[in-house]
Amino acid sequence: MSLGDDNGYGNDSGRTDDAYSTIGGTRQTRTRLPDGEGGDGYNAPRRPARASRSLVTMAGVVVLLIAAIAFANMGGGDGNDGDGSGNGGSKPEAASTAATGTKPVTGKNGTIPSGFAHDEQGAQSAASNYAVALGSVEMFKKDSRHAIVNTIYTAEAAAKLRGPQDAAYSTEFLAKLGLDPSGNAPQGSTFVSRTIPVGTKVEAFEGDTAKVSVWYTGLIGMSGAGSTDPVRTSWKTWTVQLSWTGDGWKAVSDTQKDGPAPVPGDVAASTSDEISKAVEEYGGFTYAR
Repeated sequence: MSLGDDNGYGNDSGRTDDAYSTIGGTRQTRTRLPDGEGGDGYNAPRRPARASRSLVTMAGVVVLLIAAIAFANMGGGDGNDGDGSGNGGSKPEAASTAATGTKPVTGKNGTIPSGFAHDEQGAQSAASNYAVALGSVEMFKKDSRHAIVNTIYTAEAAAKLRGPQDAAYSTEFLAKLGLDPSGNAPQGSTFVSRTIPVGTKVEAFEGDTAKVSVWYTGLIGMSGAGSTDPVRTSWKTWTVQLSWTGDGWKAVSDTQKDGPAPVPGDVAASTSDEISKAVEEYGGFTYAR
């Protein structure tokens, strides 16, 4: 769901420029802390938001490349919005961001939360946490990328994604981001790639299937003294089609589009050292609807 100017998880190209009603639960949001987590372009005043660049289009049933690809690959495109069926098109309730009393998950599958409820809230929680995993630094390393895809997607969808994704995360692509062929940052630098969900919406829900949109902001870039690609933000909406299986909610396909994006604030950009320190000290969250 990752990040940068255009990080995109998508449906027909491995998270590229592609592309929930309320049963038995409130339409409210809760965020839980995780178990634990453990002179440069930043000194200049905040620059106006740059026009986003779209991600590479890859073959396959689903698309999943994180937003970082948008920085390295020029192009233009947008994803599908969803048809707004169900209650997804209705106006959020006044208390839609208040915490609920429903426990979001019962465990973890590796580093990815699992055990989401078999209802609309569970589908939204799953989608949010899947977006976070797909926008993480681990997506830039082959072994951890395969593990993430195998955990989040159905077996069939994952099998169709792995090859195109490996091709997309090529040595040349990684080099454009300042990473070595294994996806590692240079010594003394910190590669940043994070997805931060802002909200979710049920586009459709039918018991064992759900279509959920996740609106998120992302961070992408290299923090370090010699970096020519400072960490920056992007705004995206990732829409995923989920199916209930024996292992809980699994992604079948997904799409992504730009925005909605707010007007940039007037806070001065931090230094590279401040960004690196923040990334090391501040862990992520387990998100729940």
